[in-house]
Amino acid sequence: MVVVTRIRREVLTLPVARLGADNPLPPLRPLDEVHRIDDRDREEMPRDMARQLGHEPLGSLLPVRVRDGYGRTREPRPVEALVIENDRLRATVLPGLGGRIASLLHLPTGRELLYRNPVFQPANFALNGAWYSGGIEWNIGATGHTTLSCAPLHAARVPAPDGGEMLRLWEWERLRDLPFQVDLWLPEGSDFLYVGARIRNPHERPVPTYWWSNIAVPEDVRVLAPAAEAWFFGYERRLRRVPVPSYDGVDRTYPPNSPYAADYFYEVPDGRRRWIAALDADGHGLVQTSTDVLRGRKLFVWGGGPGGRRWQQWLTEPGTGGYCEIQAGLARTQLEHVRLEAESEVSWLEAYGPLDAPPGGEWTEAVQGAERRLASALPRTRVEEAYAVWKPCADTEPAEILAVGSGWGALEVLRADWKLPGTPFPESSLGEAQAPWRELLRTGSLPEPRRVRPPGETLVAPHWRDMLETAPATPHTEYHLGVAQWHAGDRAQAVRSWERALPLAPSLWPLLRCLAVADQEAGHHERAAERYADAFDDLCRERRDDGETWTAAVAALGRETLEALLRARRTAQARAVWDRLLPAVRQRGRFRLLHAELLLAEGSSARARAVFDEGFEVADLREGADVIGRLWARLSDEPLPARHDFRMRPDPV
Repeated sequence: MVVVTRIRREVLTLPVARLGADNPLPPLRPLDEVHRIDDRDREEMPRDMARQLGHEPLGSLLPVRVRDGYGRTREPRPVEALVIENDRLRATVLPGLGGRIASLLHLPTGRELLYRNPVFQPANFALNGAWYSGGIEWNIGATGHTTLSCAPLHAARVPAPDGGEMLRLWEWERLRDLPFQVDLWLPEGSDFLYVGARIRNPHERPVPTYWWSNIAVPEDVRVLAPAAEAWFFGYERRLRRVPVPSYDGVDRTYPPNSPYAADYFYEVPDGRRRWIAALDADGHGLVQTSTDVLRGRKLFVWGGGPGGRRWQQWLTEPGTGGYCEIQAGLARTQLEHVRLEAESEVSWLEAYGPLDAPPGGEWTEAVQGAERRLASALPRTRVEEAYAVWKPCADTEPAEILAVGSGWGALEVLRADWKLPGTPFPESSLGEAQAPWRELLRTGSLPEPRRVRPPGETLVAPHWRDMLETAPATPHTEYHLGVAQWHAGDRAQAVRSWERALPLAPSLWPLLRCLAVADQEAGHHERAAERYADAFDDLCRERRDDGETWTAAVAALGRETLEALLRARRTAQARAVWDRLLPAVRQRGRFRLLHAELLLAEGSSARARAVFDEGFEVADLREGADVIGRLWARLSDEPLPARHDFRMRPDPV
């Protein structure tokens, strides 16, 4: 009996670490991005690659907030899922967590084709913080993991090209102000999941865009791709061309062979079919292929060193097997951004499914063998035909809404009256976060908050900045205007806006904190420390309760204040700030680390060392960060304890 494709709801129960409240402080500092390269590496690159490496890299997270409120305590919790399946494949999608495909199960063999993480544990890998490992994720916006990694997406049931059903996911990407969609389609009897993707630029100006489909697979595999060279990026911030499969005498297509975390961007020749596969020792695994628009292919490995092993443990449960990532993107590398012309779009079709082929032996023979098996299982022409029949369906209006994302797309559509067939952003999705901006749009005035609380999010795009500049100059409006001006690069005017707001502002700490950041960026660290101390004092007086919102504000501002005071060597003031932190905040790993630094500054190196001996976990430790190692080196000549060893690159020579 033939089983027709169907979409159904399901509830998974997973050990879950709660995301917690977002950081309420606007991210004014330059983006902390590890994916930068030495300019000398550009000289050996193809011209289009060098051009796209320099094409409007992201410099700020605004208007998005940092998500750093999570911890590492996991409890069984329900997770909403949508399942699309036929008689060959079952894909489990998490619409509330970035629309990720958490599982792709091949039903005839019972094989899981992906690395399926048995837990939900956020870690600091997304551009804005919280990210989790496993499955297939959709990275849009700018170099790195998308800010939507742990965010809800809109989802709906849509008619498929063959008369069955598609699962559509869509959202408004806020860093570049672009709507996108992902259509998941399982043709009847197909061993391959089709994914139609589209990014639209409704603006009257070109916009830089970015896309990488990121596929986690078990690491005990060999990764095959049709390439004889790759662009190698390690966390030493160098990008260089290397041979595939081996260099320095080591075959790097076996992920455990690399000593440190690294990216290998495969140089797939023009005209060659775009695909990448991960096959185990028995020749079983996953293959991903696409139409040619999705030109890039990549392997990411954690490496066999202690730092890579520690990260693997950090992201899941003890005893869980490791993973690597195979990826596909719009450009050769993830350090590039592609120009999307005004009022245009880019779209493509991907296919994911099982592949059986001998992975071992000589590279060219293994690649050609896998390519022949792929051609037999899914001819290249069939992928192109599938794209051709899907493309007219991309505008089809959803038949049934299955999940609701944010209201930011609805606000932009309301502002510009854009018509975006296939991806509705209805006014009903507008929420509390959008309410003041809708009022600004309707009346020309930004309403004052109705109750005392940390400020809401600031919209920084030129059209919103223009509206703020013409709105009545209340302290609340001046605060948001200053943030928008700062984002636009007009720092002097931003400082003037914040200073104008101070005399009449009922709440001083948000303004003082912005001015403190401005002082730090200008090199005035003493004045920054003073303003931070005043801001924290004002926040402690204003705080209304110990609920999640105010606790997030105290933690965020308390951390920045402690760091500023320690930098200015104002140890006594730093101790006073520490003593006013909420007890629950002081117990967080990030603050235990800060306490050790404070104790060392006070001359109590033995007590600082005791903090390490007692143990702590910095839940939001940043990818590539070595803050723990640097402090340990000041306390001890012993090797860094394994539980704190997250090094992603070799030590400098």
